[in-house]
Amino acid sequence: MKIALIQMTACPDVLTNLDDAIAKIREAVGQGAEFIATPENSDFIIDGAGRKIAGAYDEETHPFLLAFKKLARELNVTILLGSIAVKIGDGKLNNRSYLFAPSGNILASYNKIHLFDVDLPTGESRRESDMITAGDKAVMVDAGFAKIGMTICYDVRFPHLFRHLAKAGAEILTVPSAFTVPTGEMHWEVLLRARAIENGAYIIAPAQCGTHDGGRKTYGHSMVIDPWGKVIAEVGNGPIILYADINLSEVRKFRESIPSLRHDRGFTSI
Repeated sequence: MKIALIQMTACPDVLTNLDDAIAKIREAVGQGAEFIATPENSDFIIDGAGRKIAGAYDEETHPFLLAFKKLARELNVTILLGSIAVKIGDGKLNNRSYLFAPSGNILASYNKIHLFDVDLPTGESRRESDMITAGDKAVMVDAGFAKIGMTICYDVRFPHLFRHLAKAGAEILTVPSAFTVPTGEMHWEVLLRARAIENGAYIIAPAQCGTHDGGRKTYGHSMVIDPWGKVIAEVGNGPIILYADINLSEVRKFRESIPSLRHDRGFTSI
């Protein structure tokens, strides 16, 4: 199966980013991709929690959702909308990922559970909780061609979430992201490869890249990693479409060869 990851540099304008995403998805389908994934914050990246909240949409009127439903149906493909900001009525947002079927229907949505509240050694600070309300439910969905476990960015640092999804049957684990540059250089690849190896699953990680509003920089380096931990496709830090061929029989082969999911045991706490 041929898949495509859309790597983009989101700007503050939702409709500009939507046009960019649609053009890249059409191009990917023209190259034979059957499953296309976009990164975290596909709709927009803007500096300041207040500006982010003010610029967000309700789910019912979000331009990305309205357009992607039509696009998936028109092109007859499965699309992962990595994440968008969705107003939830309490003055905050959900950072929400969506999976669209070729029919245009939404198969599943997932609200980011782990929020990025950090002070980095570089002096950069991020407080995602200033504008985002965390999710509390893991999501795994049967997309027909594969069972897909949905995560977002900072979730990658919490292996128990990935283990839970894999034990529920997930064969593909999606990690749409907007990773910072310093942590990306140090941890991005090793974390993704670890989650693939631990769970015997494909990792599909489309990423934001470049410099955004307010000078924020994201790492890029979208990747596809097979169940054995091999990086089978990767790009650098620029807007581009990354293609890869995946074979889901590799999931079965890995889990039969290294049956760690079956060997996982409970234990008493310390």
